[in-house]
Amino acid sequence: MFGWDAVELARAQFAFTMAFHIVFPALSIGLASYLAVLEALWLWTGRDIFINLFNYWLKIFAIAFGMGVVSGIVMSYQFGTNWSAFADRTGPVIGPLMAYEVMTAFFLEAGFLGVMLFGLTRVGPRLHFLATLMVATGTLISAFWILSANSWMQTPAGYAVNADGQFVAADWLKVIFNPSFPYRLVHMVLAAYLTTALVVGAVGAFHLLRDQHLAGPRVMFSMAMWMAALVAPIQILAGDQHGLNTLAHQPVKIMAIEGHFESHKDGAPLYLFGLPDEKAGKVKYAIDIPKLGSLILEHSPDAPMDGLDTVPRENWPPVPITFWAFRIMVGLGLLMLALGLFSLWERWRGRLYQMRLLHIFAMLMGPAGFIAVIAGWVTTETGRQPFTVYGLLRTADSASPLAAPAVGTSLLAFVVVYFVVYAAGILYLLRLMAQPPYPGELGPSSMSPTRTAGITPAAGVAQDAYGEAGA
Repeated sequence: MFGWDAVELARAQFAFTMAFHIVFPALSIGLASYLAVLEALWLWTGRDIFINLFNYWLKIFAIAFGMGVVSGIVMSYQFGTNWSAFADRTGPVIGPLMAYEVMTAFFLEAGFLGVMLFGLTRVGPRLHFLATLMVATGTLISAFWILSANSWMQTPAGYAVNADGQFVAADWLKVIFNPSFPYRLVHMVLAAYLTTALVVGAVGAFHLLRDQHLAGPRVMFSMAMWMAALVAPIQILAGDQHGLNTLAHQPVKIMAIEGHFESHKDGAPLYLFGLPDEKAGKVKYAIDIPKLGSLILEHSPDAPMDGLDTVPRENWPPVPITFWAFRIMVGLGLLMLALGLFSLWERWRGRLYQMRLLHIFAMLMGPAGFIAVIAGWVTTETGRQPFTVYGLLRTADSASPLAAPAVGTSLLAFVVVYFVVYAAGILYLLRLMAQPPYPGELGPSSMSPTRTAGITPAAGVAQDAYGEAGA
């Protein structure tokens, strides 16, 4: 297939399934916390609008959570099918970390998810709120362990190698809290919150464009814009610190991200755009700002920066993919910041719910968080190449001894099944989002087949009055 060998096909399969999977945890992590906030506000204020929004987003969370679990299980099987050598070499380290995720996060989520989805009228509001908090906490714990395992592959620490060539834990604290882990955990959790804020904001903006007086969309849009305005600048600062950490522990990745094929003794430029050419060893048609690269990374415009010319070519990451994925992520992050600032300006002017240009901007930014998360993941993983465990285990030595046709066939099967199943799931989510939240919004346990088909004129009048009151 495409002239690729078995290793390249296995990498493509993992990338394809991961790209589908990662968007659902990003949404469920943020939505779980958002639901906890909504229920807390309802208990605190007694305002029905918050429980209506809770029930509205709870249905969407249930679908996204289920799709994330299914896609995650599929991914885990690939360690045994396509990456058995990797599983054998790193199993004593990666295996326990994945098991800790199951025993803590997954069990916590599984134990309280049913109460969260169906128990509001059965266990009482306070116990139900505890269940919601436990599910939200479980999603964060899951992110903790998964990112710890992946971060160890990026910056391995606390390990030893036994007589069989396996990596084993010599110090579990150093394994878990490896050098890149704190930065990557903060960066990913903030990305999940931003992704969720953009989705909530886009849904709210969609309904405000149709009717500015709907109370539910007003509240969700206002909350989402506060989140974007507050978290986007924090995420930019967190990303900067993550970049400095990457420079210290994975300098070759930074060279690829920045397009630094050549070393710069008197300060490196910042390439804004260009076409990295690995054969020529330079960025063609570059638009750059002199010395800004050194200023950002070393806080000195004249600081020398090593380039890929100091690294054996067989250890180069795929520079064009890493270079452009990073710029997509950063570009979308700047647009998120612009959306947050725009919303603050319109809020100050008292036009947050009337400014149609802001609503259109928010709608267009709805999928931006997912794209940025995927672009960030591509930057991280391609920048680590050609290693699965950075500097220690090459990707070519991690794959299973399979023939290319076998891997290619399973890849095609994944493509067909995923596009059918997940297209149906995403379509259903969009249909749920296309309906605004109403007074007396029903949760998953009490939905009727005709509930989302429309509302009666009397209910419409009630909704308009409710919208004016909530304004």
